[in-house]
Amino acid sequence: MASKPSPRAKTQPARAWQRMLSGRRLDLLDPSPLDIEIEDIAHGLARVSRWNGQTKGPHSYSVSQHSLFVEAISCQLRQELPARTSLTILLHDAAEYVIGDMISPFKAVLGEAYKGVEARILSAVMLRFGLPATMAATVQKLAKEADGIAAYHEAVALAGFEESEAKLIFGAHGPLGSALKSYLQPWPTEEAQRRFLARFRELDSLSSSPKAS
Repeated sequence: MASKPSPRAKTQPARAWQRMLSGRRLDLLDPSPLDIEIEDIAHGLARVSRWNGQTKGPHSYSVSQHSLFVEAISCQLRQELPARTSLTILLHDAAEYVIGDMISPFKAVLGEAYKGVEARILSAVMLRFGLPATMAATVQKLAKEADGIAAYHEAVALAGFEESEAKLIFGAHGPLGSALKSYLQPWPTEEAQRRFLARFRELDSLSSSPKAS
């Protein structure tokens, strides 16, 4: 006969935090910028797969590689992009180091509860690195445009979509330049983590410079 749970077990609140490898403990319901470290973000995003892992190649296509791809596209869409704007766009999916990368159809099923958790974590990330808690409308528009271009090309090159299907879902987008095409070759986890961290540090240093705009 199964034993009854103790009264203490009944009243103990559900755990709503995650322990990070840095030792930080991040509260998912009320995340503090003080509990966020870029090393944890880089480590996590390099191990989160885009497209639920349904991509071609020997390596999964990570959120960290996607983030670098989106930031690179943004720099081509808007010449001489300020470092702070590039840094904001690089971190646009940073909340996924905690909550994972949910495909858009599943986000729609989960609704506002998911969006609220995602928004709170992302705001904490931005504040941690001296950026506005909420993206400016112009930055958000640029990030969305670049993200759509990235998604279209990832869908066709990696996720098995026909071009006609990708155009219906993500909009029509022209061919990529040779430099951007390299982002569609999935990298090993360690390389994705290293390159994301290196780009973050470059942009963070530039945005902290007295000459940064």
